[in-house]
Amino acid sequence: MGTERCNCIEVRGRVLTALTLQSIPRVSPGFRLQYEPAQECHVLLYPEGMVKLNQTAGEILSRCDGQRSVTEVVAELEQAFSTTGLETDVMAFMTLAKEQLWLSWE
Repeated sequence: MGTERCNCIEVRGRVLTALTLQSIPRVSPGFRLQYEPAQECHVLLYPEGMVKLNQTAGEILSRCDGQRSVTEVVAELEQAFSTTGLETDVMAFMTLAKEQLWLSWE
């Protein structure tokens, strides 16, 4: 019997797949990300309400389309903002977003 290692973390009693650079994040079912001109920011809409996002969160989540890997999202953000070294901060935000159920990934 082989031993398989689960790349998982436990949060609030739930086991979640841990984020890696190869993960493909997307906005979770039940949420819709959109830009609200009246509020001048991205928002996450869900049946019970709305989450107003700051610019950083909006930039990250807008790239989480289920097509790009974390590595690709980080590279796009670094290029868009002419900087480097965003990997740790982006991954920390994505992990928190998963805990809030805003993001899911493969």
